[in-house]
Amino acid sequence: MENTQDTPSFVTPQGRRIAYHLTDGTGPAVVFLGGFKSDMGGTKAVHLEEWARASGRAFLRFDYSGHGESSGAFTDGCIGDWFEDAAAAIGLLAGKVILVGSSMGGWISLLVAKAMPEKVAGMVTIAAAPDFTEDSMWAGFTDAQKRELMAGQVALPSEYGEPYIITRRLIEEGRARLVLRDPLTLNFPARFLQGTADRDVEMSVALRLLDHASGSDMRLTLVDGADHRFSDEDCLDLIVSSVEDVLRRSARDTAPPT
Repeated sequence: MENTQDTPSFVTPQGRRIAYHLTDGTGPAVVFLGGFKSDMGGTKAVHLEEWARASGRAFLRFDYSGHGESSGAFTDGCIGDWFEDAAAAIGLLAGKVILVGSSMGGWISLLVAKAMPEKVAGMVTIAAAPDFTEDSMWAGFTDAQKRELMAGQVALPSEYGEPYIITRRLIEEGRARLVLRDPLTLNFPARFLQGTADRDVEMSVALRLLDHASGSDMRLTLVDGADHRFSDEDCLDLIVSSVEDVLRRSARDTAPPT
């Protein structure tokens, strides 16, 4: 992540300090929501910011609490906290927004859409991981890991560096945030992107999301051979073109009749 000592920040209603970068431009603003233990300096977030600057589009990227430059410890956080951080960040923006959610950010985007439907003009998800604390983590734990977790926390190996410390609070609080058990209506253009070689989020998750959600303009794109990072040149181009498609479709849907 870039080293920026004067990164702007704000304090959420819950008292957490959230670092962010806001690019001025036309609306609806595009908001990038990052993944589990990632930060706003990642390849996809920065690439989208460069696109936004070049096209004159308003753009927001930020760090959840316990991530990147924001306050707090990662192990103190949970899905609900990070949703609240996202909702507060989106509250900085006037008008509607286009959400771009990567991995856990896809889950957070869906929570935002449920809680603040009046703010969302469209959505692009990248390897969305809704309900992963329950369907991937808890369901995949051995009995020994479940006992360890219930005693406080469990460490999981990660391909991205140090092991992930998974807390009991993360799992238990996540059960109040599940989005694939109840009706999920997306009344805006939604584009779901998924790599076939993703070892963190299986294709079945993307198919389940498409099947479970209801909406008049939803599309799933599978990219052969793309992994969870979804950050090579072709994948980055697809993210941008998907955002542009959602912007066009949302503008068409909200245009006054002629």
